[in-house]
Amino acid sequence: MSTSETIVAAATPTGRSALAVIRIDGPLAATIAREAFGRSTPPAARRATTAVWRDRAGVAIDQVVAVLAVAPHSFTGGDSLEVTCHGNPLLVRRLVEDCLARGCRSAEPGEFTRRAFLAGKLDLTQAEAIADLIHASSERALASARRQLAGELGRQVAAWSDRLLAALATLEAHIDFPEEDLPAEDPTGPLQTLAKIESELSGYARTARHDAALRDGLRVAVVGAPNAGKSSLLNALSGSARALVSAEPGTTRDFLEAPIAGLPLAVTAVDTAGLRAGGSALEHAGMERSLEQARAAHFLLLVVDRSAPPPTLPPALAELLDATRTLVIANKADLPADPAHAGWRPELTKIPTCLLDGRDAEALRDQLGQILVAREVAPGAEDLVVGVRHADALLRAAAALKVAREHLAPPAQTELAAARCREALDALGEIVGRIDNERMLDKLFASFCIGK
Repeated sequence: MSTSETIVAAATPTGRSALAVIRIDGPLAATIAREAFGRSTPPAARRATTAVWRDRAGVAIDQVVAVLAVAPHSFTGGDSLEVTCHGNPLLVRRLVEDCLARGCRSAEPGEFTRRAFLAGKLDLTQAEAIADLIHASSERALASARRQLAGELGRQVAAWSDRLLAALATLEAHIDFPEEDLPAEDPTGPLQTLAKIESELSGYARTARHDAALRDGLRVAVVGAPNAGKSSLLNALSGSARALVSAEPGTTRDFLEAPIAGLPLAVTAVDTAGLRAGGSALEHAGMERSLEQARAAHFLLLVVDRSAPPPTLPPALAELLDATRTLVIANKADLPADPAHAGWRPELTKIPTCLLDGRDAEALRDQLGQILVAREVAPGAEDLVVGVRHADALLRAAAALKVAREHLAPPAQTELAAARCREALDALGEIVGRIDNERMLDKLFASFCIGK
């Protein structure tokens, strides 16, 4: 990928729309604009220009609005031209083909953002955040991507690096200048610094467990005995009559999915077949699928009829009811509760609810959202969630600092401790892209969409 080449790509999805955007980046951008608009000079930089784009034969393609950005004042750091045309795929194709005929080549996935990174316009965490912002599926995912794009993780990495460099400087002063009139070597200060940074790195790395939740959302399985109100709960959570509700046991034979309305994170509720002894072969097949969904879910909502004796749950389900990832929805709270519920499964949190007419739906969704965050199944609004790549580098840096601290224990081996500190600095550098790793960059930007 050479920045001396001029690249072109459509930046908007294929299909008919009111408008479409084509991006051109490289040294030919200004020349292409001048020639396509039939002018003796390129358009004024950083100003919107309306003109008719003509191909090399002089045939008009479309009336467009173009903005020329001249290096280094552009997203990529090079000369760039963004062209807005009418959103007919035929027009987009003709404009791109004309650019190719004028000396451009087709951009590869993520190549515009990669050029911005290589030009120092943004660090690697910000480059990744652009892809996250495009693909975010919830308000919380959007907020997380915006924080990354604003450079929050990059600034945190810089702060760790500065503190680590200060500690390393103290260690290396005694290594490089032992004959100088320095204070007696005391590893206590560097030890405390390294321990504190190690703890912070490990803490941030743990937030990567929420990365998949932000990207793909959570799955919450609704389980329980027949006629407990599972389908009613799905309808209440989704805000629509997604599941058929009937007094006849065994109505749900297969699982149904619906997004839970009103949560800042993308959460899908999965209504499953009631679990009980007996029933037809078809119902048993549905029960087995219910258990598969329960095992794969991030969280379980166990629906019980609190007006009846507590259910006898199949052992395969009972063993999944971990207190950290299970919430009991005690349905039919409008009726007197069976006394046996008071001592049933005391380790599980229970929420009395009436699903008869959806009256408790909004409060239930709010409680569920709070519980998912409190039990660390979902990230909180203030959590800075790192990705898997970031976590790997953070853990390698933390491991290096742990070994460095061991080397500083009496009898101190300062040279070895300093070497491990430099390893930690290199790992931190990988996060923001200070360490040149071409294969890693190829893999990362290949996941971007073309035109970004």
